[in-house]
Amino acid sequence: MNQRPKRLLTWGCIGILGYFLLGHHIIFVGSDVRILKKSRLTIEDSFFSTQGKSWQSVLSNDRLRRAGIGKVLVEMGSLTEEELKRLEEEYER
Repeated sequence: MNQRPKRLLTWGCIGILGYFLLGHHIIFVGSDVRILKKSRLTIEDSFFSTQGKSWQSVLSNDRLRRAGIGKVLVEMGSLTEEELKRLEEEYER
C-alpha cells in the first residue's frame, strides 16, 4: 500500500516535466542557459544550442524567433538592436 503514493508522485513529476518541455525552449548560448516560452505546446526545438551556428541561421527558425530568441541575443551582446531588426525584417518576408 505504501508503493501507490510513491508511484503516483513519480508519474506526476514525469508529467509535469513533460508538460514543461512541451511549453518551453531551453536555449544554450555559450555557457549560459536561457528558457523561452513556446507559442504552442510542441516537442520541436525544446533543446537548442547556438554553438557553431551563425546568428542568421538561429534567427531563421520561425519558432525560436517568435519565442524571442532575438532579444536574448541582444541581451547577451551577440547582436545589436539594429542588426536584430534587419535580420527579423529579412526573415518576416
